[in-house]
Amino acid sequence: MVMEKVDLNLVYERPESLTETTTHYCPGCTHGTAHRLVAEVLDEMGIREKAIGVAPVGCSVFAYDYFNHDFVEAAHGRAPAMATGIKRVRPENTVYTYQGDGDLASIGMGEIVHAAIRGENITVIFINNAIYGMTGGQMAPTTLPGMKTTSSPLGRDVEIVGYPVRMAEMLATADGASYVVRQSLHDPAHVRKAKKAIRKAFEVQERGLGFSIVELLSACPTNWGLTPVEALHFVRDNMVPYFPLGDYKVIDEVAKLRV
Repeated sequence: MVMEKVDLNLVYERPESLTETTTHYCPGCTHGTAHRLVAEVLDEMGIREKAIGVAPVGCSVFAYDYFNHDFVEAAHGRAPAMATGIKRVRPENTVYTYQGDGDLASIGMGEIVHAAIRGENITVIFINNAIYGMTGGQMAPTTLPGMKTTSSPLGRDVEIVGYPVRMAEMLATADGASYVVRQSLHDPAHVRKAKKAIRKAFEVQERGLGFSIVELLSACPTNWGLTPVEALHFVRDNMVPYFPLGDYKVIDEVAKLRV
């Protein structure tokens, strides 16, 4: 039996900015999607060799194992401070942090706010899955009202613990922030929009325009007690209405960028 040769066009391959290491993320977790988007952008912009990432404490604590470029590990919540120091000492490098909602919006709240206020020329990738993923599924600063977690088994009671923090809206008020955007990873169309936002955020840094942050709504099937598909629907039906998507701060110089 003679097999005919089929001419196949390559449409998918591992970005050079990702290693071949198998990740520890749970099935359905969209950290992997976010990693790939960052890696694709670094490759397409040709800046992998000068990129320096800063890993947080949280589910993505091992990010330095998955990205094929220089990476450092920060103390819990201190990634913006470490990124600030690296960028000031090595302004020619592309410096970014990759942080979850516990690391950035809880213990690291002061660090991220002041980095934005100072207008540090760094890029922040913020993963918001509304829960503490690594430590057992406790309530996070971004946990939705009524959402059940291991530390709020009856649902988040806003009369007792207050309301979820909306980081994009808050950081957009900082005079030093140049580009603040929120996107989501719950379906292919929004993944494409997320990649475009990440590309623009890195372009902002490359042009020396100041602080940029991309918040990405992400799924956590394991701690939400949902299947991967159900978790994506939860993001769409519950998180997006509470955390509206879109650009929250775009200075004139950034608006002129064509990405």
